[in-house]
Amino acid sequence: MRDFSVYRLIPLLMVGLLSVLSVNVFGQSGAVILEGAQLTRVTPTSFYYQGQSAPTQMRNAAAVKFAADRFVIAGLVDTSGYSTEIQGKYVGFFITDSPVSVAGTSLGTGAYGFGFSNDGKFNVFDIGGKQLMSVEAHQDKALKRPKPLMMTKDGNEIRLYNGRNYVVFAAA
Repeated sequence: MRDFSVYRLIPLLMVGLLSVLSVNVFGQSGAVILEGAQLTRVTPTSFYYQGQSAPTQMRNAAAVKFAADRFVIAGLVDTSGYSTEIQGKYVGFFITDSPVSVAGTSLGTGAYGFGFSNDGKFNVFDIGGKQLMSVEAHQDKALKRPKPLMMTKDGNEIRLYNGRNYVVFAAA
């Protein structure tokens, strides 16, 4: 006579494994837009770009938490001390501690400068001023009260707004 006790444990082990996996997958609440003290805690007070440092406009900063240790932080900076050339293309910083997809284009971990151009593009620059990405931005004409900079959640995607212009990004 065979001992089938091991075979009886397999379904029980499978149920246990599926329970653990479902808690890990479905227990995550997804992306969370940070506010208040949480936002202040992760946002840098200034940003270095092309050999200069500018203070962050804290009222125009936004951040999203994708997981326990995955953040994207954006903020406008005071560019009044920058040259006219820099002011024309760069308005703020975009920091991600893990890869993201911006309008379907991959962007790796790093700290970047960004700007929305008059021709409807969202441009990303390395901190030396070299353009790394230029993707199509959208305009939200239905937005009631546009802010200089904000983030909103739209399903699994996040919208980064600069006024009525926005670009969509998501965790990669």
